[in-house]
Amino acid sequence: MKKILVTGSAGFIGAKVSEMLLEKDYQVIGLDNLNDSYDVNLKFWRLERLKTYRNFIFYKVSIENFNELKKIFKENCPEGVINLAAHTGVRYSLENPFIYLSTNSGGNLNLLELCRENEVPKFVLASTSSLYAGQKMPFREDLVVNRPISPYAASKKAAEMMTYTYHYLYGLDVTILRYFTVYGPAGRPDMAVFRFIKWMTESTPLEIFGDGDQKRDFTYIDDIVRGTIEALIPLGYEIINLGNNHPYKISEMIKLTEESIGKKAHLNYKEFHKADMQATWADINKAQELLNWRPQISLEEGIKRTVDWTVNNWEWIRKIKI
Repeated sequence: MKKILVTGSAGFIGAKVSEMLLEKDYQVIGLDNLNDSYDVNLKFWRLERLKTYRNFIFYKVSIENFNELKKIFKENCPEGVINLAAHTGVRYSLENPFIYLSTNSGGNLNLLELCRENEVPKFVLASTSSLYAGQKMPFREDLVVNRPISPYAASKKAAEMMTYTYHYLYGLDVTILRYFTVYGPAGRPDMAVFRFIKWMTESTPLEIFGDGDQKRDFTYIDDIVRGTIEALIPLGYEIINLGNNHPYKISEMIKLTEESIGKKAHLNYKEFHKADMQATWADINKAQELLNWRPQISLEEGIKRTVDWTVNNWEWIRKIKI
């Protein structure tokens, strides 16, 4: 398998997945609609790096556009699909739930149907730890996750269910990856690590929803990408967690950021949001067993790398809108 279609290829995870595939001499067919869900300058920066590779083809298209997708599948004959295109973020999904269902569920269905029509043998879907709300930690893949507490999580659950249907009916080899709080260089500006580093650097107070004791299983981007590419192997049908298996308090993450930047943060506490989760923690036994995957980058090292990247790119990062 050497020709992979990657959706959301200008996104945080999609760009890094594309880059690592390209470095491994895969041909990558990248799709992204370059929407303005966050500052597009970050997407342009990632995309320009990918365009330097001779084995990268890019299409500006939404996964909701079935007819355009159909042409791309016919022209390129991909051997596998990694669906990383999505509307993300828990809180904004409460403001516009329709677009989350349309893209995350409907767009995913378009890709599944085109895999069936074109006999594409492998499909990888990016899902989320947000599905585990209310479950006992550490979160295992076999937990019943039928009570999503945000439209974002519900849209991802719908995508997972339809993906299983295509495996069952048509024999599509499917791996669903549930990601846990991904961070790193060129990350999303709506995520805490990017925001806190930027705000701390420019001496802007940090907005913290809750008391800072809520925990997240922060997972470095390179680890997530390795696991995603490993998931291209034939597995039949599997749901697999990719997480750091080490939850940290938000306050601990802030302290590590302060140490790395060499500045004290000013904290502005706000009310905890009802759609947020109090804590996340991945059980990664299945990833170890099936993918021979373990995270390699600690939060301390990951924060340092992200701060260094921010410092080295500060002239344009300081203009990024949050």
